[in-house]
Parts: sequence; structure tokens; C-alpha cells
Amino acid sequence: MLSVQLRQIRDKLRSFGPLGLTVCAFLDYLNIEAGLAENTILAYGRDLARFTEHCLSEGVRTIEKVQPTVIYAYLHKISKAGKAETSISRALVSVKMMLRFAILTGSIKDDFTSMLEGPKLWKRLPAVAAKEQVIKLLKAPCEDDPYCLRDKAILEMLYATGARASEVAKMTVPNVNLKIGYVRVFGKGSKERIIPVGKVASHVTAEYIEHLRPQLAKPQSGDSLFLSRTGKCMDRVDIWRVVKKYALRAGLPKNVTVHTLRHCFATHLLSGGADLRSVQEMLGHVDISTTQIYTHVDLDRLRSIHKQFHPRG
Repeated sequence: MLSVQLRQIRDKLRSFGPLGLTVCAFLDYLNIEAGLAENTILAYGRDLARFTEHCLSEGVRTIEKVQPTVIYAYLHKISKAGKAETSISRALVSVKMMLRFAILTGSIKDDFTSMLEGPKLWKRLPAVAAKEQVIKLLKAPCEDDPYCLRDKAILEMLYATGARASEVAKMTVPNVNLKIGYVRVFGKGSKERIIPVGKVASHVTAEYIEHLRPQLAKPQSGDSLFLSRTGKCMDRVDIWRVVKKYALRAGLPKNVTVHTLRHCFATHLLSGGADLRSVQEMLGHVDISTTQIYTHVDLDRLRSIHKQFHPRG
């Protein structure tokens, strides 16, 4: 599905002439040299396709003609269209990355990317469910559900590992060692990491592999761990639907998603005394400051620190 969308964007860009071809070359660079995930490349492609359309409407047909005035006019345009500040900031990052690629390849000489400033973004704290709410979610699948074992295994695996939806979707049977209790995950940019899996998640996943997966498997299934009813490898949208289905059944807030379980994984580990570096490694964060935000979510921890160290605590 993603490859089809990427192909459509590339075809569209090629029809835009020299500037569109430069964007295509940049997307190839992200794929081959940078090794970014398909989702990330697709996001860059969409942003840059819209930017290229804007450039053509302004009479800018080559990368050499792209100037700060053109870029700021584009940012103003999408801001007036009601785009969120995060979307505007991402659009600017996409353009800056492409310009740096053009400098790298010698297409342009002047580097003005450092002068380009986007909107200042507030750091938002991630939404986290209470431990009791997570337990309700994990218990939501019942035996009457035709794919109960699979869905329970998906929910348990998400909470046990803190893996992203796309990472869980890509899990394979050989990469899950339930006897020892670990799973091999390939994250953003195909970076590999090993994450421990608890006894409950291991047991539920083993039950699914033994009893339900053989019924779902088809010749084209390969060694994918989580299969749809037609035997295809589930994708991240399928995983998202599973979580939303049982979150609704468990009576949880509407904002509970797949990523909420990832946030819960990190926050509950830190509140239980896990060190920040270990959590960073399990989440696959490159920068520890990304993991550090979870220390601000645990109110009990902050309250105890305030009580311990404040003169009037």
C-alpha cells in the first residue's frame, strides 16, 4: 500500500519538470542512502509535492530559483489554509532537507537554510492511561470474538514492548523467542533492537501461535506473526483498528490509540523505578531528551520529589 502511494507521488512529481525530478532524486536519497522508513519518505513526498505545486504557481521551475521569499509565501499560504503549527513546521523541515540535499549534490551553492525559521512549538506531554485502564483494555477481548487470541496477543505485545504499530505489524515468528522472553524489532530506518517480553505477553502470544495462527495462515503468509482473516500480514492500520475496537469496548477515552500504549509502557516503567537509559533503548529513541519527556508525565513521581526536596514540601 505504501509503495503504491510512493509510486503515485513520484509519477506526479515527474510531471512537474526539473524541480519535481530534484524532489524525486531527494526521495531516492532518503530511501537508499539515509535508509528512512517508507512512512517517513511518504510524508516527505507529500509535503514536497505540495511545495513544488506552489513553486510552479509562482513561476519557480528549478531548485536554483527557490528563494526564502518563495518558501515563506508557501508557509503563509498553508497557515491561512488552517494547517496546524506542527504541520507547518514539518513542511519547513522537508524543504530545508531538500535544499541541503541540493547543496550536497552541487545543484545550488548558497546555503540559507539556517536563516529559515518556522513556528515555535510547545512541547506537549503525551496522553497516558492509568494502569487500571490499561488492564481493562487488555482484558477487553472475550472468547466469543473470532480472533480473540490474536487480538489479545497484539494488545499484550504493544504494552509489553512499547513497540510502534508498524513495528508490531512487521514482527515475524522467528524473531519472537517466547521461551527466553524477547522480541527482535526493526524500527525507524530499519534499526534493530531487542526488547524483553514479560510472561503474560509470552504466554498469550504462544497460545495464538499454537491455536489460531495455523488456521489463518495461507501460502502467501510467510513467517509474519500477526495475520488478518485472509492470511495477509496485518499492517499498522489493522493494528490501530484492533486497539480502537477494544478501547471503545472497555469504555476508555476516545483519545486512546496504539501510541497511548507506547506512552504507558514508558511511563509505567519509569514510575516503577526503571532507569532512563534502559527505557530509551527499549523505545528505540536516538535522543534521550525524547524519552525524558515521560519523566514529566508521572505525577506521583513529581509529587514525591517535590515533597522530598522542597523546604515546605
